[in-house]
Amino acid sequence: MHNKINFYLEKIYKFSGYVAALFLILIAIFILLGVCSRIFGFYIRGLSEYSGYCMAASTFFALAYTFGEGGHIRITLFIEKLDKKFRKIFEIWCLLVASTFSGYLSFYFIKMLIISYKFKERSEGADEILIWIPQLPLGIGSTILFVCIFHHLLKCFYND
Repeated sequence: MHNKINFYLEKIYKFSGYVAALFLILIAIFILLGVCSRIFGFYIRGLSEYSGYCMAASTFFALAYTFGEGGHIRITLFIEKLDKKFRKIFEIWCLLVASTFSGYLSFYFIKMLIISYKFKERSEGADEILIWIPQLPLGIGSTILFVCIFHHLLKCFYND
């Protein structure tokens, strides 16, 4: 049963990486549009804000993918020196702390998103977009990161 769950979670993490790449492509498009609009003498409102929103979204979607692939910087030099029993305990402790912080972050991003949606809050930039729209990818990406870290914590317990 847990192999099937692992398979689907790994697919979600990989899909998260593709979504991050899509937001990076959007950043490039918005920057090129901004440059071209200045060359041709017209102005498109909010392009720099949209680039910033896409940067935040790509960051949070990429975090889960990178963590799932083992791409985050880890303190392996320290962990390798520990004996197998203490290494496992230290790994569990680190994943527990990371799960706590990422869960906290995810909870408050989702809470912020709900409040922004409820009060129809708008951005203060030139675009005046409903702020829940750019907050949505942050909430989703941070939740996927929390699930990824918690998943790795659980794998520490059932992979002996």
